[in-house]
Amino acid sequence: MRMKFDPSVYLVIGKDFTGGRDLVELVVEAVQGGVTMVQLREKEAAACEFLDLARALKQALASKSVPLLINDNVEIARAVAADGVHLGQSDLPYAEARRILGPNACIGLSIETREQALQAEALDVDYLGVSPVFPSASKADTAPPWGLDGLSWLRSHTRHPLVGIGGITAENAASVIRAGAHGVAVISAIASAPSPRQAAQSLQCAIRSALGNSNSDAREIPQSQT
Repeated sequence: MRMKFDPSVYLVIGKDFTGGRDLVELVVEAVQGGVTMVQLREKEAAACEFLDLARALKQALASKSVPLLINDNVEIARAVAADGVHLGQSDLPYAEARRILGPNACIGLSIETREQALQAEALDVDYLGVSPVFPSASKADTAPPWGLDGLSWLRSHTRHPLVGIGGITAENAASVIRAGAHGVAVISAIASAPSPRQAAQSLQCAIRSALGNSNSDAREIPQSQT
């Protein structure tokens, strides 16, 4: 049985997004506000620095039951016993990442086009990162935005859980959930906020409101069998 996870408020973070604040402290504060999943995204860091950050985050999150995923780098994920990885279209193929990390790891895959989404139906990924939902300054060189109509189309054409990313804020997060997403992934909405805790709380409240049940954290995620 794969690990259970709740992607409702999914923080994507790296040292370049913290505004000079301590990355681990920022993440811990955001988790206190309602972040349910964390992805460490380091595009420019040296391997040793990436490894140290990943290890520190894993240690900080271990007692909070919040999964840590590593962006792109399967070897870093394995080295720190992260809960999984998030892969882009040009990263290591899903089957190879699964072979390396084992049957229990959480593996997500970014999709930017309908063609990529349909091709992903043949893969037993844990979720699809729908990128970008709206225009975003945090993710450069992305495909045209899906928009809410595109997200609704995707919901009706895939069996996979969906996590929207790109231009998502507390003001529009509910619309993303209503369009079919299981959660929202954000960078600046939390990392650039004066209070990451309050920003996470606002996102969690918006998502619970969209689900129509203040006692429910997220849509049920179907669990893959191994």
